[in-house]
Parts: sequence; C-alpha cells; structure tokens
Amino acid sequence: MRVSRMWTGFGRACALAAALVVATGCGSSKVVSRIDPETTVDLSGRWNDTDSRLVAEEMVGDCLAHAWVTDFMAESEGKRPSVIVGAVQNNTTEHIPVATFLNDLERACINSSKVRVVASAQERESLREERLDQWENASPETVKQLGKELGADFMLSGQIHSIVDQERGERIVFYQADLTLLNIETNEKSWAGQKKIKKYVARAQYKP
Repeated sequence: MRVSRMWTGFGRACALAAALVVATGCGSSKVVSRIDPETTVDLSGRWNDTDSRLVAEEMVGDCLAHAWVTDFMAESEGKRPSVIVGAVQNNTTEHIPVATFLNDLERACINSSKVRVVASAQERESLREERLDQWENASPETVKQLGKELGADFMLSGQIHSIVDQERGERIVFYQADLTLLNIETNEKSWAGQKKIKKYVARAQYKP
C-alpha cells in the first residue's frame, strides 16, 4: 500500500512538473512582427538606425547648403566638387555600427546631386584589381583604361560622442556628432557641423 501511494505521489509530482514546463514555455513565446523600416522605434534609448539616418541627412544637407560648394564651382568652371567620406570615430561608451552611418552619409551626398562621391580606399583597391584583370583578360573594346580615377577634392570625417546621466530607473543619454569637411589639397576646413540628440529613458514602475 505504501509503495502504491509513493508511486501515486511521484506520478502527481511529474505531472505537475510537466505542466509547469509547458506553462513556462507558453509564457516565454516570442512574437515577431514586420514593420516599416522608416518607422521610429526606440527600445533601449541607444543610438539606432533612425539616429544614423536622420543625423546623416541633416548634417549633409547643412554642409551642402554653405558657400564652399558655389565657390568651388565658380573656381572650377562649373565642375561639381568630389567628396570622399572618411573615418568617423565612435567615442561613445556603447557599440555604434559606424559603417551604417558612413553609408548613410554617402547616400545623402549622392542623392543631393550637388557633389560627386569618390569610392572608399577599400573599394578603390578592389576596382584597381578588376581593371588590371581586364587588361589581361578582357577584349580591347571593353577594357577600362588605367590612370583615370577621380581624385577627391574634399574629405568628410568626424566623431560621435556621448554623455550618460543615470539615477535609479531614469537615464538621460546625450549624443553629439561632429563632422568636418577638409580641402584635401590645402588642408583648409571648409565646413564644420554639429548635431545633438538627447533622449530620456525611464523604466516603468511595476507594483507587486
């Protein structure tokens, strides 16, 4: 009789454990929804894709609205200036995918139609290898000439900084992006811009 009761209790314990596992699994199920990439969503308050895109568009717009563009075109008989996007240093305390920001800067420059954008050093190296390969393997009618690369007139580069002020469940995150446009031939700073972002992040107060 005792053995039977022990096995009955053991069976009930197993059933209860299995029910808890199922309940836990159901409670931790994940829901994934597709949203418009242009939608602004801030989950953590950190630098995100929206910050990258908006800062790039605003700063490039400000850069190309200044007199250096018209001055250069007047001195070069109407030729558009060529720009290369250089390095942007991440001086914040968090990981920022700088490559995405560089792509956003390049895209904003290209879409403006006011400047010509030169390929990066890595892209140029790949293109040079392709041209050399064409000289060995492509037909004379289609081979691309050497020594005809477009040299950049200006370089756009800068830094991203951040300051975090936190107290208990509240946090203020401050970002500052500084970009400078340098004349490659003269080292002159033709433009300097700054964009600031401040975010307030607070955790919801749950009551037991």
